[in-house]
Amino acid sequence: MAMAWHGRGCGIMAHDDVISRRVREAQARVFRVACDPMRFGLTLKLIAIDAGLPYSTLRGYAHGETEMPLSALVRLCGVLPAELLSVLLPDGWAISPAADEVCPDTLAMACSDFTRAHAEARHPASEDGCAISPAEAETLRARRAGLGVAK
Repeated sequence: MAMAWHGRGCGIMAHDDVISRRVREAQARVFRVACDPMRFGLTLKLIAIDAGLPYSTLRGYAHGETEMPLSALVRLCGVLPAELLSVLLPDGWAISPAADEVCPDTLAMACSDFTRAHAEARHPASEDGCAISPAEAETLRARRAGLGVAK
């Protein structure tokens, strides 16, 4: 952490606080979606077991109380879908399995998921009608990340 010299700050600590808050919010969103019975329907206990992480530690990440280290993110790879873990990254970045490890059926399913989400977002009866709402845009970003495609 940067320290202020002689009472004058350079703004680095404040910026770090903003980044840290955003990271913790993104973590909470990832686990909320992972545990949503209408989406992935996982439980924190199951995720903790499969990732080899202590339940209490994972719960801290899931509630946005603790910033998740890179080592925990690596353990979650393969447990949570790449498109969901990509929510933890800045816009335009995605977690994607190596190309030679992508099953054609998985890729086809990800393409179908993106196409379905796009059609639903553009449907006149959707949240913002034919326009894409911020929530729908986030869903599309996650689906796009699953394809390993940046902006």
